[in-house]
Amino acid sequence: MLAPCLLRRAVLTVPLVFVVALLLAEPVRSDQEAGTAIPAESRPCVDCHAFEFMQRALQDLKKTAYNLDTRTETLLLQVEKRNLCDCVTANLLN
Repeated sequence: MLAPCLLRRAVLTVPLVFVVALLLAEPVRSDQEAGTAIPAESRPCVDCHAFEFMQRALQDLKKTAYNLDTRTETLLLQVEKRNLCDCVTANLLN
């Protein structure tokens, strides 16, 4: 009878101790990580990165829009050609 009570306490205590240990542990900071640090003066600013990213995204959108326009024109020409051929064929049969 004593064993189930101790087992129940152990099952509840072990996760509690683990959670408390995680809360008390000091998180690893980015300046503590190993590796070479690039001085701030030689790094481009965040705004510069964002601007370059937006420029590339805008170029990609322009290319996509151009490709869609070209594809739409091609499809419209195919439809017009098909309609014209159907019309000519129908006129020849009559």
